Amino acid sequence: MLGLTRTFGAIYLATLLMQLGSTLLMTYLALRMEADGGSGLKGGALMAANSLGMILGAKLGSRLIAGVGHIRTYVACAGLISAAVLSHAFTSELWFWLLLRVVVGMAMMCQLMVLESWLNDCAQSHQRGRVLALYMIASYVGMMLGQLVLTASDDLGVFALLGVAMAFSLCMVPVALTRSMHPAAIEQSAIAVRLFVRRLPQSLITVLVSGVINGGFYGLASIFASKHGLSTSQVGLFMAVAIGAGLLAQLPLGLLSDRLPRASLIRGVALLLAAACLAMAWLPNTSLPGMLLLSAAIGFLQFCLYPLGVALANDNIEPQLRVSLAGMLLITFGVGACIGPLLAGALMEYFGSACLYLFFAASAGGLAMTVSQRRMSGTHLQEGAPLHHQPLPNGIASSAVVAELEE
Repeated sequence: MLGLTRTFGAIYLATLLMQLGSTLLMTYLALRMEADGGSGLKGGALMAANSLGMILGAKLGSRLIAGVGHIRTYVACAGLISAAVLSHAFTSELWFWLLLRVVVGMAMMCQLMVLESWLNDCAQSHQRGRVLALYMIASYVGMMLGQLVLTASDDLGVFALLGVAMAFSLCMVPVALTRSMHPAAIEQSAIAVRLFVRRLPQSLITVLVSGVINGGFYGLASIFASKHGLSTSQVGLFMAVAIGAGLLAQLPLGLLSDRLPRASLIRGVALLLAAACLAMAWLPNTSLPGMLLLSAAIGFLQFCLYPLGVALANDNIEPQLRVSLAGMLLITFGVGACIGPLLAGALMEYFGSACLYLFFAASAGGLAMTVSQRRMSGTHLQEGAPLHHQPLPNGIASSAVVAELEE
C-alpha cells in the first residue's frame, strides 16, 4: 500500500481536496439558504441542479479529455469551479445559485473522469483493486473533512466560500506537478437502454432509490439537522458521522456480498434502513448523541445500496456490455439524485422537516418490497461476476471507474 501511495499520491491528494471542497460547499449552501429563510424545496433544487450538471458533465468530460488531454482538462475545470464558488458571494438569488450548481457539477464530473481514468489506465491489473480502494478512502476522508470544517466555526459568512475555493485551487497543484505517466483518452460506448430495463429491473430500481436517498441526504440532511436545533458545527459533525459510517460499511458489505444472495441482501439493508429512518423522523427531541448514533446507522446502510445494485446488475450481464451498463447506472443514479431532493424538499416545506426521513423510509421500504431473490431467474447469471463496487463520491461517479471496476 505504501508503494501505491507514493506512485499515485498526487491523484489521491487531489481527490481528497476536491471532495473536501465539494461537500463543504453543498452543506454550506444548504445551511446558508435555510438561515436566509429559504425553503426545503429550494435546498433540494440546489442538489438536483448539481446532479444534473454531473450527468451532463459525463459526456463533456470525454470530449474534453480526448481534445486537450487529462491535465489540461483537470486544471481548467478546477479553475472554473473556483470562480463559480466565489461567485456565490455576489448574490443569493436562487436562479443564479442553480446555474452555478450546474456549472460546478459539470466541471467536477470532468475532474472525476480525469482522476479515475488516470488511475485505471496506469494501474496494473494485479494492483487495480488496491489502487481504487485507496482512491475510495481518499474520497471518503475528503468528504468527512469537508463536513468537519464546519465544526470549527458557526460562521456562515464568506470565509467558508474562500475555503472551498482554496481547496479547488490547491487540488490543481499535485495534478499539474505529478510525474506519473499520462493516461490514454477515454472511449465512449453506446448504452443499451431497452436491454438493461428488460433484464435488470431490480438492479436499476436499487440504483435509482440509492440516488433518491443519497441526493436527498447531501442536499437536505443538513437543513433537517439545523431545524432540529443543531448549530452549524454540530451539523457538520452530524453529516461527517454519516459519511464516516458509510466508509466503515464497505468492508463488512464486501464480506457479506461474497456469501449471501445479493437481492436478499439488498432487501435486508433496505428494511433496516427504513426502520432507522423512521426512528430519526419520529424522535424529534433526541439529544445530540442520539441523533449522531442514528445518523451513523443510516449512513452505514444507505451507502450500501448503490454498490449492491451495481454488483447485482453485473452478475447478470455479459462482460462485453459492462461499459454500456456503467453509463446506464450512472444516468439512473443521477436521475434519482435529481428527483429525490426535489420531492423531499417539497415535503419538508409543506409538512415539516421530519418528512425528509419519512421520505427516505418510504423509499427504502418500497425498494424492499420490490426486490426479491425469488424474482431472480438466474438465466443471465455470469460466471466470475464482480463482487464489489466503489461507493459513489458525493453520490455520483464517472463511467470510467465504474467500467474498470467491473472488469
